[in-house]
This record gives sequence, C-alpha cells and structure tokens, in this order.
Amino acid sequence: MKKFSTLLAATALMSVMATAAWSKTLVYCSEGSPEGFDPALYTAGTTFDASSRTVYNRLVEFKHGSTEYEPGLAESWTISDDGKEYTFKLRPGVKFQTTEFFTPTRDFNADDVVFSFDRQLKADDAWNKYVEGAAWEYSAGMGFPELIASVEKVDDLTVKFVLNRPEAPFMADLAMDFASILSKEYADKLAADGKMQQLNQMPLGTGPFKFVGYQPDAVIRYQAHEGYWKGKEKIDDLVFAITSDAAVRAQKLKAGECHVMPYPNAADVEGLKTDPNLDVLSEAGLNVAYLAYNTTQAPFDKAEVRRALNQAINKQAIVDAVFQGQASVAKNPIPPTMWSYNDAVQDDAYDAEAAKKALEAAGVSGLKMKIWAMPVSRPYMLNARRAAELMQADLAKVGVEAEIVSYEWAEYLKLSKEKNRDGAVILGWTGDNGDPDNFLDTLLGCEAVGGNNRAQWCNEEFNNLVKKAKVTSDVAERTKLYEEAQVVFKREAPWLTIDHSLVFMPVSKKVTGFVQDPLGYHRFDGVDIAE
Repeated sequence: MKKFSTLLAATALMSVMATAAWSKTLVYCSEGSPEGFDPALYTAGTTFDASSRTVYNRLVEFKHGSTEYEPGLAESWTISDDGKEYTFKLRPGVKFQTTEFFTPTRDFNADDVVFSFDRQLKADDAWNKYVEGAAWEYSAGMGFPELIASVEKVDDLTVKFVLNRPEAPFMADLAMDFASILSKEYADKLAADGKMQQLNQMPLGTGPFKFVGYQPDAVIRYQAHEGYWKGKEKIDDLVFAITSDAAVRAQKLKAGECHVMPYPNAADVEGLKTDPNLDVLSEAGLNVAYLAYNTTQAPFDKAEVRRALNQAINKQAIVDAVFQGQASVAKNPIPPTMWSYNDAVQDDAYDAEAAKKALEAAGVSGLKMKIWAMPVSRPYMLNARRAAELMQADLAKVGVEAEIVSYEWAEYLKLSKEKNRDGAVILGWTGDNGDPDNFLDTLLGCEAVGGNNRAQWCNEEFNNLVKKAKVTSDVAERTKLYEEAQVVFKREAPWLTIDHSLVFMPVSKKVTGFVQDPLGYHRFDGVDIAE
C-alpha cells in the first residue's frame, strides 16, 4: 500500500514537472498536508501556506519580510478616539477568482467581509458549524466573539467593526490568516446546492493564485489569478509537492525536482550551502518550541511537579542533538527577538538529583506518562521524535516512565487540544503578527483552553495581566505587564520551554523575489523563476 501511494505521488509530480515546458512553473516541496482550505478553521502554518497565503487576501496584509501591516483589501481606515470603532474603506474593482467550479458575477464588497467574520463570531450563523467540530480556534482563542460587538456594512465599499473594548493589537490581528476574506456569493451558491463542505475543500478568494486541485498527501496545484488586483503573478503555475521527509525534500531540491523547501534537517544545512545551484536563506525565527503538560490532570495539576519534571530534562542536549547549534535554549514563552521579552527570568536548571528529590517531596513515585511527538518537521522543532527520546531517557533517570506516542499531523493537532488528553505534548509556535499577545494570550490565556492552550492552563493572575495589556495602548505599560506575566508563567511552569530556532530556507538560484518571512510565511506572490 505504501509503495502504491509513493508511486502515485511520484507520477503526479512528474506530470507536474512536465508542464514546465509549456508554462512558468514553480514547485514548492511542502512539509505536510493541509488540514483543509478554510484558514479560519485552523492554526497550522502548513495549512495557511496552502490556503490563506495563496488563495486569499485580508483587509490589511503584512509586508513581505516584515511584521508591519499595510493596506490590503482595505485601502484605508479610521479609528475612533475611544478605540472602539474601526471603519474601513474597501478597495474597488477587486475580482474573485474564476475557476472550473465557480464563476463570480460581482466584485468583492462589504458583504464578503461581514460574511467572513460573522460565521466565526455568531453561534447561530448558518455557517458556524458547517464543518463538523468547527471551533474557529483562532477567533475563539483570541476572544473575538467577546471583543467584537458587530461587523456592519455601511455601504458596498465601507465596513465598520464595533468593539466592546479597546484592543491594542486589533489591526495586526486583522492581518492574520484567520481573518482572510471569502466570497459570500460562492458560499451562498454552495448552501443552495447543499454543498457547504466544499468551502473547505475547493477554496475561492481574491488572492494571487487560484486553486486547481488537490491529490491528498501528494500534490496541490494552483494557477496565477488572471484578474489579481495587484496584477497577474509572473509564475503561471504553482505546485505544492507534499514531501514529509526532510531528507527527501533536500534530495528533490538538489535534483531540481522542486525549487523551494522548508525546514531542512540540521545535518543537511552545510551540504545545501555548498551546492552551487542553491541559496540558503536564514534568520532567527520568531518562534518557540515547548512541551505542554495537561495541567488539569494529576499530578501535572501541581506546579511543583511540573517544575521538577522541567529540571529533569536536559534542554541543551536536545538543542545540540536536534539542531546542531542552530537553535538556543528557551526559558520564556516568547522569543528573545520580541519586544517585552523578560531576560531577568531565571530558567529551571538541569539537575536530575534535585528533580528526583522534588518529585519525592511532592509525593510522586512510579509516575508513568505519555510524551506526544509531532510527526512533521516544524521550524521550532525539526525532529520531535528525537527530542522525545532524549526526554524519555532523562525522565527515566528520575524514576518517570515515559511512553512516546504520535499521530498523523491533522489528527495530532485535533487530539492534542482535548481537555482530557493524556500526558504532555510537543508543539510550538511561530508568531503571526509580531505582538506578544499572539503568544501569551493566544497560547496560554484562559479563553484558549481547549484550543491553542494545549496545557489547558487557566491562571487568573497571568490571565489578568495579559488581558490588561490588550486594552492598554502605551507600549511601555504593555511591556511591564508582559514582563510580569512571564514571571508568573515561569513560576507555574505549564510548559517545558525547549528552544528558539534559526530558520533555514534553501532556494534554487533560478528563483528570484522569494523573501524569508519572520512570521514563518511561505509566500509566492512577487516571486519569479528563470525558464
């Protein structure tokens, strides 16, 4: 069965590469399969690369290679003096993509904005549960249903967001993937035809590339959007060749079977750098990897137990083995390149004897636990299985028996959110908007429990600090509050913070215009390739 699947994938990729003679084709060796194509339903970068960053636009967009936002589908905006009303003037003449499965009859307008947000905000909206188990994880975890009182159409090209309170990072939030704008006309047609699920399977937006087809776990095909409001892309065809093994991705890149690849193995980086046909881009990632305990389950509900387990694990050994010097040990839940990082926080020192004594003092003996290891490479964790094996060996030294488990990536993300999940899960995060709130509240706030908050941790002191920072416009005051929140986090230890990594992006020298992004985006608008 595995051989048959591999043959299908290889055949599909050969077919794709053959089209290069007839059109300008760029092949991206993606590290995994998307969970779906409606970006508001998910939080994984792999899914965003395949959906929001190709097919869709947002009201405001992040500039290439920056955490600054600029006008997107909104040409301009005004904010009321009390910070509770945001009025956007929409860009006229923006065309939705024409595909084999839908032909739009009108341009983008305010109805599309209202539809795109109401389905996430209103439990009684017809589209709120169109996918089984839809939780609108980002919207819910960031408190948007409580924050946004209404999204109102003023006229066809004007839309107003009315907030219940000021929200300092609101504009940056609107540039994030979950805020992508979908076509209400397309959605209405799907609803009338009884095909609502298709919105998550056959996407249609205003973005630079239109969706053509998806062969699960093998290939995703896109074509340049002829009517794109920024002008047609130089690439005619964009192909995602899904290749989960990093070593195989590197082989394909060196052989010219793909032009861009993410997340090379640390051991492969130097060899890729010496290849005369490749450029290897690199930068410090705005990221963190962590091991999240389920703090609702004994004995992980005790901070002293979590701190003892953290002491038992040699994080430097993990960084050395997995990243070979291309990452640094993490002590805080935000990266050191982010404003408000509290460098005064003291990390839990690796001390197996002290950890063993602390577990005994807490009344813990004969502990058995699970460590969840991701099945895919991510920028913050290139090899979760290897990291888990090192954790397993360290924990055994203090009398803790750890079982390593894993699942297919989409299932891993889904199951790891469950409040009754066993054990501790390896995951991580790359910042979505350059704001500390995107880490501290999105990953650790009370509203994110059962979603992005894999530790299921709701601490009133911590939560009050990050919520107060949200409504404060003064950056110095926000910084102080976030620094205090990091102290609480370290004391309560809902995670083992593992690393902050360098991110490498090998690219064929035939490719021009590709920009490595601090937010972890893989974007192909503005990219060209020599024929």
